[in-house]
Amino acid sequence: MQGMQHKYKETVLFFPSQGQTCHSYCTFCFRWAQFVGDKELKFASHEAKNLHEYLSQNTGVTDLLITGGDPMVMKTKNLEEYLQPLAEDPRLEHVQTIRIGTKSLTFWPQRFVSDKDSDDLIRLLERLVKSGKHVALMAHYNHWHEMQTEIARKAINRVQETGTIIRSQGPVLAHINDHEDIWAQTWTTQVKLGIIPYYMFVERDTGARCYFEIPLVKAYEIYRKALMQVSGLGRTVRGPSMSSEPGKIEVQGVSNINGEKVFVLRFIQGRNPDWVQKPFFAKYDENAKWLNDLTPAFGEQKFFFEDEFSAMKESISLKTV
Repeated sequence: MQGMQHKYKETVLFFPSQGQTCHSYCTFCFRWAQFVGDKELKFASHEAKNLHEYLSQNTGVTDLLITGGDPMVMKTKNLEEYLQPLAEDPRLEHVQTIRIGTKSLTFWPQRFVSDKDSDDLIRLLERLVKSGKHVALMAHYNHWHEMQTEIARKAINRVQETGTIIRSQGPVLAHINDHEDIWAQTWTTQVKLGIIPYYMFVERDTGARCYFEIPLVKAYEIYRKALMQVSGLGRTVRGPSMSSEPGKIEVQGVSNINGEKVFVLRFIQGRNPDWVQKPFFAKYDENAKWLNDLTPAFGEQKFFFEDEFSAMKESISLKTV
């Protein structure tokens, strides 16, 4: 269905058409296709009814992720079209978690504080929480400085007062946060503010990301050394993670096995749930920046998931012809 991605069995991603712009154009953003003006590339939907009908027919879906662009560029009345029925329609009771991906807590915290419909937005979040839904704002943070202004702190407090949980995620970026001390302070600040550190991402292999990308081995070392500096409450963060076509793949470390230096990898989330948590290995490459730069270790020709994933893609292509 246009504007929807059902990549993992329990989670549906929805791209509302009114939310397919953003407060800024970051050249490292993997959603670059949303902003370049090519309608063939843009992934959006304006049909709230189709979303609700799809969810009602897929009772195995527990999580809905509203994403973009940035859904928080939308007026509250438009956001309500998509979200309010989740609090009222008994056919959607199985959808227990509503996630909203946004950068607005840093780029435009006024969205939650002083915009004309900011109070309406706060009341919408409250209604969703009171209806029994777990509501999570998936907040994009690149640096601890983004949480230091008075308006940013006020926006965080207003969101949290609704019962909405704020989880943080962001990419590791050359020239901005490519040092463990920055990440350690970011996570420590977030814990202090009641925000849950969630993901450290690797630059995706799309868009004009070259200025910002770093090798996987450096990303892992930054993650490991930052984690050493924080308490257990800050170690909820997962990474460095590649949000690749087969799924979210985490670099767990570098090791020597039978005399071969390798990357240790695992699926945090996979197209096939059976892939999740299974460790696999790639040859060590100090210049590799993405999954496609890696080759299997120990003389293997393919990673364990490749044949099945190729068959999945072929099946999808046949269904859409």
